[in-house]
This record gives sequence, structure tokens and C-alpha cells, in this order.
Amino acid sequence: MLFSKKHFLLVCSVCVVCYADAQTSFRFDFGSGKPKQGFIQVTDKTRYTPEQGYGFEFSSGLISQNFEKKKKPEDDYITSLKPFYFSVKLPEGNYNVKLVLGDKVGTSVTTVKAECRRLMVEKIETGKGKFATAEFTVHVRDSVIRPSGAKVRLKSREINYLHWDNKLTLEFNNTAPKVCALEIDKVENIPTVFLAGNSTVVDQADEPWAAWGQMIPVFFQPKKIAVANYAESGETLKAFKGERRLEKIWSMAKPGDYLFIEFAHNDQKPGGNHLDPFTTYKQTLKEWIAEAKKRQMMPVLVTSMNRRSFDSTGSITNSLGDYPEAMRQTGKEENVAVIDLNAMSKVLYEAWGPEKSIKAFVHFPANTFPNQTQELKDNTHFTSFGAYELAKCIVIGIKQNVPSLAKYLKQDIPVFDPAQPGSFENWSLPASSFIGSVKPDGN
Repeated sequence: MLFSKKHFLLVCSVCVVCYADAQTSFRFDFGSGKPKQGFIQVTDKTRYTPEQGYGFEFSSGLISQNFEKKKKPEDDYITSLKPFYFSVKLPEGNYNVKLVLGDKVGTSVTTVKAECRRLMVEKIETGKGKFATAEFTVHVRDSVIRPSGAKVRLKSREINYLHWDNKLTLEFNNTAPKVCALEIDKVENIPTVFLAGNSTVVDQADEPWAAWGQMIPVFFQPKKIAVANYAESGETLKAFKGERRLEKIWSMAKPGDYLFIEFAHNDQKPGGNHLDPFTTYKQTLKEWIAEAKKRQMMPVLVTSMNRRSFDSTGSITNSLGDYPEAMRQTGKEENVAVIDLNAMSKVLYEAWGPEKSIKAFVHFPANTFPNQTQELKDNTHFTSFGAYELAKCIVIGIKQNVPSLAKYLKQDIPVFDPAQPGSFENWSLPASSFIGSVKPDGN
């Protein structure tokens, strides 16, 4: 059957209207007791289906707790001895999320991640019979570029990633996560921080890999700003644009938003996507900066962190050539903020030294994880610990170089000095259920 251009535009307009009319506000009461008026009941049997639009996925061993004479959402909850995942079908955009956590007769400990292991709530503990409210703002997206209907050219491994589908997935984790209620509301009038980068920035889908982009949301105040991580493993400036990832960002950007740009690890490699540091690399950065400014966004350049490459004296060697310096020069020439993660990472790694720094990178003996028959020895990509420490470096850079964004950071963030980094022994983040043994692109 042949369609005219007029017919095609009509179909597109109908799709846009349907998309715009999709539900963007939800209230859920978790547990087997009678739900609060205006809330949707969620029990351990509530499984996600596209038709229903909400429910648990990837979860087993759910426990639905209820107490007699329930009067409010806190009077029951759902928990599990394993990480459990709750999904809600939502149109893309920014959403405020509010959780009620706790147990009227016991204690609770809850960590919350969103989409592909994006850290939103680090750790909330409640005493016996006590409750806590956790709030955060999360970015939801799909691969469609509106209003044209074109799509981001996803790689095969990205097809099933939780951050490219048409729903929000929340992971509840830690030793005793107890969820009583969940509220979700779309928000339009807050800035968005878009992240463009490679595997050192992306929301890594599988343990044991992680990147600073999936840790940084936990450092921002709720209901003030959203972090939208569009980075992907193996990307260069040229490939990121060619795959329409940059076009997707432009389609969603608005005045007052931010664009963080971190590329170098793959741009330096020979091939069709190679860019020379002081010519085509700088030129491309300047083109992106001009496009961002045209949209009244604030571009922020982030020099790429070093690889774990020590010399015989315990000093980090430069494996990124002239790319960090080219980015610094571009920032000065274009009057754009630069977060020098390259310089801070050198201080950070050298403070750990060759031995302690191993804990920040993906180094594990064979058979540490299911189906991992080979040793993992990766000096480019990070564990959750390493990614978290690098995110703290990004926080320093924001405070020093992007004051308009710094005001959205949480007020109680401890002072951090890369020369005196945290230790692996004093840090923990519960692992998610998704585990992989294949190194990300760009190693």
C-alpha cells in the first residue's frame, strides 16, 4: 500500500498526540493490605506487562508484608533478599520520584538505582518502627528523535538496555530494602545536564563495570535538576554525532540546560572515526559548543581521565597524548568551562599507587562472577568504587568551574581531595543483578 506525504504527516501527528497524552503521574501503595485512596496497589504478584504499564521485572523471592488494621501506606511494604526491580511505562522526560521506606516493627536499609544501575539513593537506614522519605529526579528516554521520528542508531548490545526503553525501571537493593509507597510526577521546569561521552561516562549496564556518569546523579539535590546520561561505550566525537546521539540531545534540550562533553580514549585510535587533537578534534568540539550556545545551553568540557598506566617510579604515564591539552585550549579559546579530570585522575591514581589503584579498576580472577572463565584485567574501565571516586572529582570541578550548576549540588557533600582519596575497605555499594564478562567497547 502506498501512502501520500499528507497521510504520513497525519499518522505522525496522531502518534505525537498519543505520546503527549500518555500518563505521567502515578501513586503506588506497596504491600498486600488495602491501598490508600488514589493509590494503585502493588503486591508481590504484580508483574510488568506492556498493557498494564507497571509491575516487577527481573525479580524473584519478593515478600509482600502486611499488618492488621492497615490505615496508611507505611503499614505494609514489599521486600526481598535479592535486588528487585519495578518498572513503570512513561513518556520520555524528567520525573520527580518520592519513596516511603521503612518497617513499622523492624529496621530497613535501602539503596536505589534507576535504569542501568544509575545511583539515585546511596543508602537510607531506618530504625525499628521508623520511616524515611527518599526523593530524587530521574531522566527517562527512548531512542526516537521527535518530532521527525528518526531513531538513534543503537548498537546491538544496547537494544535491551534499560535506559533506551519506554519505561522507568527502579532497582531496590541493600541488606533490607523495604518499600512502602512510590510516587512519580513529570517535571518540566528544571534544567537537565546532558552527558556526552564514551565507556568512562556511560551508565554501564553490567557489573562489575561502572562509570562516573552513573554515579554523579546521587550528588545532586532532588527536584532541582536532572542528569541525562547519553554516553555510550566505544564512542568518539564523530561516531556520537553519526549515530544521531547528538541529534537526540538537541531534540530534547532547552535553554538553561548543560552539555558535558568528554571524549578522547577512542578518538585517538586510528580508523574512520579518528580525529587529530589540535585540528579536527578541536574543530569538532567548537562545532558542538556553537550548537549548544545557539540553543542557550551551557557547554562544559571534561578532559578524559588517565588510564591506569604507572611507570617504574609510581607515576602515571600519559596515554592520551595531546587530547587533554587540546581540550584545555578549546575551553580557553571558546570561553567555556573546563573540568580537568585528566589532571585530577593523575593525582588520584598516584595517591593510591600501583597496588591500591587496582581496586578502582576491573581486575578480578577467573570465576569471580558467573560464566566468567577468564581473568578480567582492565586498566581503562572502573569498578563502582573507582567510578564513584571519579564522580567526586567531577563534583570538585563543578564547584570550581561551573557555579551556576554547583548551586544544585547537595549541601552535605563531604570535602574531597584527590590527593587523599577514599579507601576501598571503607566503601560499599551493593551489586546489581546484571553481571557481564565482556569488556565494554573502547578498552
